[in-house]
Amino acid sequence: MSNETQRHADLLEQRYGTQTKPENIIWSAQVEAMLSHRSVRTFLEDDLPDGALATLVATAQSASTSSALNQWSVVAVTDKALKLKLAKTIAETVPTDRIPWIEEAPALLLWVADASRSAEITKAQGSEPVVLDYLDSFLMASIDTALAAQNASLAAESIGLGVVFLGVMRNAAKAVADIIGLPSHSFVAFGMAVGRPDPERISSIRPRPAQPMVLHHNQYAKGRYLDYVDEYEKASQAFRNAQGMSPKTWQGAIHGSMTSMDYMGGRQELRDMVTQQGFKLL
Repeated sequence: MSNETQRHADLLEQRYGTQTKPENIIWSAQVEAMLSHRSVRTFLEDDLPDGALATLVATAQSASTSSALNQWSVVAVTDKALKLKLAKTIAETVPTDRIPWIEEAPALLLWVADASRSAEITKAQGSEPVVLDYLDSFLMASIDTALAAQNASLAAESIGLGVVFLGVMRNAAKAVADIIGLPSHSFVAFGMAVGRPDPERISSIRPRPAQPMVLHHNQYAKGRYLDYVDEYEKASQAFRNAQGMSPKTWQGAIHGSMTSMDYMGGRQELRDMVTQQGFKLL
């Protein structure tokens, strides 16, 4: 087995564990890099390299954007005091007194679903942006934001940086919006901590379910996932054990996230915040 073949086999082993693995991956440098993705929550104190932020934004702008409306923005928080204020604001919404990966990362990127420019341009031409009252406009901006951020995360990893997405920023959506001065028709969809990974505290690749759990051909195969849950539980538990995590099952985690308002951490107020920001969600 060549070094390349072994490397590919190792990546699939980390991504799927003992589950059934796809056998016909078309490998490329980009595919290999994407399969190597891991969330990074331990960072060195080094500032981002010169040009890193411009690179991330350029790649984010290269993602698809619906109707070329470019309805997203990103607020790069590098001021340590401001970053700490945001970290403390979020920590108050979860059962901890601090979120170290936000504090440690040299940059906190706040990805904003941003229709404010569209609204202002429309009003400047003497009309009201009535389409922004509808749910699809909210979804369009949110989806464009996610596509842009994913491009940026891949770019970050390609230049030796690590990232972790932070949906927890929505726990205090109104407070975060106020802190960074968001205009109407915008909200922080999620954050992203970015920096150089600490090689002494490296994270592992987290396994995903076998492909038949998520891949359907032509018609949705309702219930088929049940055939693959047990094997995924084994892979998930092996990962948690290796990381020294609590022995929580995947299905148990889903149950908790679907039934516990503590899991929401304040996100149950998100609809009110979004409508206050001008999205009526009709």
